Amino acid sequence: MLVEQIWTANALRNFNYLIACPDTGEALAIDPLDHKRCLDKARDRGWEITQVLNTHEHPDHTGGNGQVIEATGAKLLAHYNAKDKIRGIDVGLRAGDVIRVGKTVELETLDTPGHTMSHVCLFSHTDPPALLCGDTLFNAGAGNCHNGGHPNELYETFVKQLSALPEQTQVYPGHDYISSNLKFTLDREPDNIKAESLLADVEDQDPSRAMVTNLALEKEINAFFRLRSPTVMARLREAFPNLPDDPDAKTVFLKLRELRNSW
Repeated sequence: MLVEQIWTANALRNFNYLIACPDTGEALAIDPLDHKRCLDKARDRGWEITQVLNTHEHPDHTGGNGQVIEATGAKLLAHYNAKDKIRGIDVGLRAGDVIRVGKTVELETLDTPGHTMSHVCLFSHTDPPALLCGDTLFNAGAGNCHNGGHPNELYETFVKQLSALPEQTQVYPGHDYISSNLKFTLDREPDNIKAESLLADVEDQDPSRAMVTNLALEKEINAFFRLRSPTVMARLREAFPNLPDDPDAKTVFLKLRELRNSW
């Protein structure tokens, strides 16, 4: 499986993706907002885009659908409940559906509500595995729930699905927010030496050659996986004095998401 991460250089710091079969050159375009960059990259690589997939319905992920489909004749895939939000869906995806690209690429659909209620992530059973996670999981962060999502469901997605994936799983998010997310982690857990060291490495990185994290690293540097950290809980108690002495993981997650909304 070939993964091309495409930096759009826009104000929202979007990443787009091409996933290609090395044997046939067939490719899947994921959230191809910058349709020109996606089409140009596919042409440069000698790939044929045969499918377009939207992780969710927000315009900064669907905005390039029409141009890519017009240029390639690709089929459009998205969550089955997004049919009234994304125009022209050909295949409605459910948990467990397998998306095949060419002869060798298989991507498992994960139904991952939270950022929106019609959000999918894609998991590859490769070595190492890969997670194309849209706006559910970011490098060192988690998606917001402002526009059609719910933090309770985002918590369930993190705990029941993402945390259970292999730790070597590579993380490919929908945006480059790693620096600001690491700063939030350090605001919540100032003694997180790993996050501090990583921030020094990536703060000035070129997003067109962005670092790719994995879930093992995320569990060390992402506040939304650090729910049992004594420092995280102590710092939360400063912001929320009525927090119990030993808050449950869901309460910690929801309070972190609340703080991150205005941080």
